[in-house]
Parts: sequence; structure tokens; C-alpha cells
Amino acid sequence: MDALVATAQPQVIQESNRDFVGSLAKGLKVLCAFNESSGRMTLTEVARLSQLPRAGARRLLLTLHALGYVRFDGKHFALSPKVLELGFSYLSSQHWLSVASPLLEALRDELDEAVSVTTLEGTEVVYVARFPVDRVMTLAMDIGSRKPAYCTAMGRVLLSALPDTKIRELLRASDMRQFTGRTLHDMKAVTAAVHEVRQQGYCLIDRELEESLVAISVPLRNYHGETIAAVNVCGHPGTLSLADLKDRCLPALQAASLKISQILV
Repeated sequence: MDALVATAQPQVIQESNRDFVGSLAKGLKVLCAFNESSGRMTLTEVARLSQLPRAGARRLLLTLHALGYVRFDGKHFALSPKVLELGFSYLSSQHWLSVASPLLEALRDELDEAVSVTTLEGTEVVYVARFPVDRVMTLAMDIGSRKPAYCTAMGRVLLSALPDTKIRELLRASDMRQFTGRTLHDMKAVTAAVHEVRQQGYCLIDRELEESLVAISVPLRNYHGETIAAVNVCGHPGTLSLADLKDRCLPALQAASLKISQILV
């Protein structure tokens, strides 16, 4: 049997390991260099942002261009829509998302508030589903967006499901800075907040990440009680109060989460 298949949980390898494919890592680094503020770049700009030699960045870009993941107009490189296939491959492989989506859409309609789903990746939460409301004032949180875990409702919910040793490890690795005057950014304070979330089963955030953002989140568990994601309702404090989040949104979130967990085997 193939060694990778035979290993239930593959060991995380270091860059010095002979099984680590450096060229693949560099290629992914080039792809990740493109973002909202760097959508079109010259070779020099890509090399600088990806911290690679110019010659190496050029070979990687030309390879990605040949594969259809990058466009080139003779001067500037840009990602092509084919890159979306990488993200959609992940989403389509997550069976629980397709099962949960109808119930989360119903939750959105019941509350008339945007509902989001995130998973934990390192020290950040990643949006894997988003059910927005038709409103003039909306929050830009697209699928694939990332937010720091330590100061978000979803992040603290996901952290609370981990062993204490792992929580400490991730918090130490986090760039804990103060986004607003309310941001908890001290190791001791954040750890205490995560433990409180574990005890009460939800997290309420009051303008810690942004002054214009309040949120409440609960864990999304499978049938076996394992936390696989966090479900969140968020909005502007001028239109969505903390009392409304706790008294109206929280019971609906918990009920939807329970329904989903009962069908996620």
C-alpha cells in the first residue's frame, strides 16, 4: 500500500525534508502574491512580493501561464479565472457544506441578517460560505477571505474546540495587535476569553476587529460532536445591537447548528 495512503494522519514535514517539493511551494507562493491591491504585476513586482529571485519567479510565472492559471499581456501578469478551480475543488469536496447550506439559507431568511461559515487555518479563520442579505449597507466578506482568529467571534469559537496546548501554540504564533480600543490582544486576556467561549458555547464580539462590526458565533458540529466550522451572524452596531444578537440571533443560530449536527454523520 502507498505510504501516504497507509498513514492516517500524514506527518507535517519541514522544508528541509526530502519529501518537501520546493518548486511547488514556490509556485504557490507566486500565486498568493496576487491580491486585491496587486492584481496586475510586472515580473519584478511578483519576484519582490513572493521573495524569490527574478529568474526563478519568471520560470514559475511562465509555467503557470502555460497551464492557464496566469494571464500575461507582454508586461503585466494577472491571475486567470482558472485559479478559481482550486478553490471550488475544496468547496465541492466538503460534503457537509452542501448539506448545511439549505438550513443556513433558511437561517438567513429567518433573521434577515447575513450568515457566514468559517473554518480555522493556522491563526486565521477562512470564509468557506456566505449567505448575504439584500441590503444597501453590507459587509465585504467574500469566500476565501481571512480574518485573525484571536479577535473574531468565529475564531474564538474554533479555538475553544482545541486542546489548551494547541490554543497556546496558535495564540503565540498570532500577530496579536490592537485593531480598535476594544480589541483583546494580551495573551492572558484572549486565553481567558476563549475558555469563556468554551464554557458558554458561543462568542459575542463587540467591535474588536472593526469599529463598525459586531458579531455572534456558535460552533457547527457533526453528529459525533466534533467542531468542523463556526457559524456567524454579524452586522453594524447601529442596526444590530448586542442585545439583539444575544436575544434574537443566538437562539436561532443554536437551533440551526443543532439541526445541521443531527444530519452530519
